[in-house]
Amino acid sequence: MGYVLISRKGCHLCQEAEALLKAQGIDYLWQDVDADEELRKVYTFRVPVLLKEGKVLLEGKFTLERLEKKLAQ
Repeated sequence: MGYVLISRKGCHLCQEAEALLKAQGIDYLWQDVDADEELRKVYTFRVPVLLKEGKVLLEGKFTLERLEKKLAQ
């Protein structure tokens, strides 16, 4: 299992997170928080959320610095 981006359509922070991941060449599976009841229960107010192997890596405002720091761990 790789990266999963939990997101929602029309979310500007989510769009920024997607653009950053794409710019860094990071492949991810996109999941719509609004289309999945279980995701909504946990992540509704937290999107965007980047999971790695099922664990939260980043959430909220993504920056290159935060992403690089988390990837280096």
